[in-house]
Amino acid sequence: MTSVDSIVQAAPAATCTPDLADGPWTFDLQPPGYGPGASMGDTIPDAAPRQGVLPEAYTRMSPEELDARIVAAKRTLGDRLVVLGHFYQRDEVVKHADFVGDSFQLANAALTRPDAEAIVFCGVHFMAETADILSRDEQAVILPNLAAGCSMADMADIDSVEQCWAELEAIYGTEPDADGRVPVIPVTYMNSSAALKAFCGDHGGIVCTSSNAATVLEWAFERGQRVLFFPDQHLGRNTAKAMGIGLDAMPMWNPRKPLGGNDEASLRDARVLLWHGFCSVHRRFTVAQVEQARAEHPDVRVIVHPECPMPVVDAADESGSTDYIRKAVEAAPAGTTFAIGTEINLVQRLAEEHPEHTIFCLDPVVCPCSTMYRIHPGYLAWVLDGLLEGRVENRIEVAPEVAGSARVALERMLAAKP
Repeated sequence: MTSVDSIVQAAPAATCTPDLADGPWTFDLQPPGYGPGASMGDTIPDAAPRQGVLPEAYTRMSPEELDARIVAAKRTLGDRLVVLGHFYQRDEVVKHADFVGDSFQLANAALTRPDAEAIVFCGVHFMAETADILSRDEQAVILPNLAAGCSMADMADIDSVEQCWAELEAIYGTEPDADGRVPVIPVTYMNSSAALKAFCGDHGGIVCTSSNAATVLEWAFERGQRVLFFPDQHLGRNTAKAMGIGLDAMPMWNPRKPLGGNDEASLRDARVLLWHGFCSVHRRFTVAQVEQARAEHPDVRVIVHPECPMPVVDAADESGSTDYIRKAVEAAPAGTTFAIGTEINLVQRLAEEHPEHTIFCLDPVVCPCSTMYRIHPGYLAWVLDGLLEGRVENRIEVAPEVAGSARVALERMLAAKP
């Protein structure tokens, strides 16, 4: 297969930054940052986890040597280990995964291996946290590179959300209306920290995925007059708009401004308060790219992720989660032309797996998720070798009091089936 990594190595000029051609360990000792890729310009919190030095032996191994080492370690560890790989991971990592999927599919996949001693999550930090919340206490959840965070998740922190909540309570009060609906229900996207999931659990709220966001909003409106939706403004706006909620009833909440940059009147009239957060990968897609795809391929089918800006979603034929996109490609008649607006690793993999179609990424510039790209076979080999030697590297553990409240919000999500 022609992986994104091989494309980057061969033609760095066609990528958003030539630094993508370097090994991710190059960035481990630099000042905190998300690394090269789509979110390289985003501001990272000072407290974001950082990866220590990867032993030099792993940085010098050839791809073939790393593959052999990973395969041998997995064979030796057997059922003691389960490796999870997100759709957006590079092919060199995904090939070693026991399960491939989106963040919630993978957290559920881990539950099917209750006897595994270690869950190695090749994804990003919030995904590993969710796996730890849902797994048994005895199971160790490992993130191969601690620097694999999520810039969107970092755009909403617990202190800012609690401050927002206090300001909203000062305006709305806390008493329910005549129908028993409280003034506001918090809804957090799966792409958020365990602390924010716990906040929702403690305040009558819920978690959503890109697959069930509409169902979750319906759940929330049955219980509340309004919704505070964080951290991704675009998923919230696109979902609420499709449900018939007007844009004038969806003010933005900027945590750096008093009342989020709003006046009390607009907040009282709000149905959905949208947090000022976004995915840097999906924000790259534009209406001009959709128009270009249609000009070059009149019969093209344009599918984008709902984390894309509203004008892009409106210009596309369809929008849906990563799993929706994958299933749409699989079900299409041979000869379909797809222009897809989501992370390049998934688009490239779909193109390789479905030669009966023409599949290309809406954005012609190769610019993967910065943090997903921090996971490299070298880190995977290193953590697996650690398990062979009795060491658990990079364990992700959520404090019990946080995990308990977060689990409440996740269970509510599980019950809200589309």
